[in-house]
Amino acid sequence: MEVKKQQAESNILIRLAYLLGTEVKNKRLEIPEKFGRGYCAGFVFNKNIRMLISNYELNEDWLVENPEINASKRILFFKFQNIFPKNEVVSAGKHSTEIPSVLIATSRINTDDVISVHTSTATINIEVDADYLNNLFDISEKSSILQSLLQNTQPLLFEQMVFPSLQKTVDEIVTESVGETFELFFLRIKAEELICRLLIELEKRDLKHIYALNSRDIQTIYKVKEQMLEHLDTPPIIKELAQLANMSPSKLQRLFKQIFGNTIFNFYQDFRIKEAARLLREEKLSVSEVGYQLGFTNLSHFSRIFHEHIGIKPKQYTKS
Repeated sequence: MEVKKQQAESNILIRLAYLLGTEVKNKRLEIPEKFGRGYCAGFVFNKNIRMLISNYELNEDWLVENPEINASKRILFFKFQNIFPKNEVVSAGKHSTEIPSVLIATSRINTDDVISVHTSTATINIEVDADYLNNLFDISEKSSILQSLLQNTQPLLFEQMVFPSLQKTVDEIVTESVGETFELFFLRIKAEELICRLLIELEKRDLKHIYALNSRDIQTIYKVKEQMLEHLDTPPIIKELAQLANMSPSKLQRLFKQIFGNTIFNFYQDFRIKEAARLLREEKLSVSEVGYQLGFTNLSHFSRIFHEHIGIKPKQYTKS
């Protein structure tokens, strides 16, 4: 029984509890009030897969080394961000560009190093042994993206937007209580379901060649993405973005599509319309106000593009 208990506990959670002068109870760490608020829960399902759920806000940054990192193993990281139900998120006032997504990285890239992490954290991190996944299914020779990811021999990072069925599984992990008897079994199944669905989506991407990445390139691509999404009223100009990135236009477009699975303009347009839908429903703005705010000079054009992405016209959307 003692062996099973040790296998189920997260060493990084124990390390964090020690630094904060508290303890882990039932695999969950409550942040002491003097340091902040929220919680962190860690689960080691077996030697091949583990999960860390974090939804907390600290008053200051803490440096916590991960004692579970094993350089000899080929680990894949799945980092879910901006996926907590609104009533579950500790930090309020989230920026509109913080859309639900998953970072998928090989062990040669530390997602916390290349993507900004603040004292406010609301994520689910899943780590899985690439060899374990390799033994679960045959990799199609046609899927260069899965081969590159599971071989785990070069630095790679992909980001996938969270679609409704994926969000449903995440919500079940965060909110559903199954009791101590079935907790680890239930959560492991859900974690593997998330991984499976993400790999299915990645396999759909049309990438004939996968390029190894470095931290500088990744930071640059994310800087370009943020620059673009902060100016939704202005369609992106590739030449200008390439100058900002200090890259050739071809390299910028190639790496952007590899990471996000979409062209720069299509990514921009998708998010532009998602923001339009949010403004219509949550901010209760009129169709004309939303259209002009997002840079559409022709409202008929805005209505047509909105219909192509959402499935109904903006006026109908406000009434649905």
